[in-house]
Amino acid sequence: MDFLAQRCPVTLPRRSNLTAFIIVLFCWQSLSALAEDTVVFHRDGKTEHLSGKLIVTAQDGGVMLQTPDGKLWNISPEEIVDHQQDDKPFTPLTAEQIKKQILRELPAGFDTVKTAHYLIFYNTSRGYALWCSALFERLYTSFISFWTHRGFKLHEPETSLVILIYSDQSTYARQSTDELQGVANRVIGFYSLQTNRVKTYDLTGAQSVRQPGDNKRMDAAQINDLLSLPAATTMVATVIHEATHQIAFNCGLQQRFADIPLWLCEGLAMYFETPDLGYGKGWRTIGEVNPARLQRFQNYLLRRPVDSLQTLLADDKRFRSSDAQTALDAYAEAWSFNYFLLRMHSKEYETYLQRLAEKDPLVWDGPAARRKEFKACFGPDLAALDAEFVRYMARVK
Repeated sequence: MDFLAQRCPVTLPRRSNLTAFIIVLFCWQSLSALAEDTVVFHRDGKTEHLSGKLIVTAQDGGVMLQTPDGKLWNISPEEIVDHQQDDKPFTPLTAEQIKKQILRELPAGFDTVKTAHYLIFYNTSRGYALWCSALFERLYTSFISFWTHRGFKLHEPETSLVILIYSDQSTYARQSTDELQGVANRVIGFYSLQTNRVKTYDLTGAQSVRQPGDNKRMDAAQINDLLSLPAATTMVATVIHEATHQIAFNCGLQQRFADIPLWLCEGLAMYFETPDLGYGKGWRTIGEVNPARLQRFQNYLLRRPVDSLQTLLADDKRFRSSDAQTALDAYAEAWSFNYFLLRMHSKEYETYLQRLAEKDPLVWDGPAARRKEFKACFGPDLAALDAEFVRYMARVK
């Protein structure tokens, strides 16, 4: 399986619902409402009642609503039957309330592990769930420390971060079909912007790492040994990558459904994703050289168009290309560019990241606006920056 097939960018809700909402969004108002809103709407032949925090209201009456479980709902004006604001304050669900709600949604057989920041739902071995919980907490602590030491004022997530771990790839794929729309069999894990959850499956059962006929439950030491194998590198990286997205969108570094360029959003997650095979616990470091991304980019340099940086900054088309090679090159360049900027232009990078953190949802910039925003932080001479970038990355090993 190629690398791209195992990685899925953060997922959006069904495009028809999102498009219907934003197409008439000539202007919007961001609301920091303390009161709770209740929206009754009709969709897919059903009448839904939702209460939550109003995030955005459109000029035409459409809304984005965050429910207490952390989900975001884009509701077009044509769907709305009634919309009322209550004096009752918006209150996110407690961990126990989320636990009860999600267990009702899941098939029988799931259990939970609760940590300081996570609720992990699993129907595989408890040992694997505990291994993952330790991995995610290490990632969370390191991520927050990395950015707060650089002056970012981050906050705790409103609710526990939810991770769903299925016992095997086939069960995971069946349960993710609606969200991944036909590619569930080729994606190891993903973070959904709408549900705010990460989904994945027990990697110790993957054919690339398990020994034939070995179906026993493993203890922590055996899991460490298995997932420290080179064959597991990409899989572990994928899980770290998606969990990084989840943290970024829940601690104030990024805003869900804001126009954050994919080169930055994906490149930042890749900056954190590289496993440490020598550590034996999957991951412990930030910003290590990503060998697969580096090799891909250095090969790309041999045929890289002169306008490659321009197209990377202008829009997200290369990442969403139907040509897998184009998308793979875009991901490799995004990792490389973030790696370069964080080392050689860290102050400018932090300023740019802060500007993106302040963006409001559902306001989309065109190519000219994106380049202008980038130049405001890094300077007007993109050609000089590009030349420095290429020279730097050609020397990285």
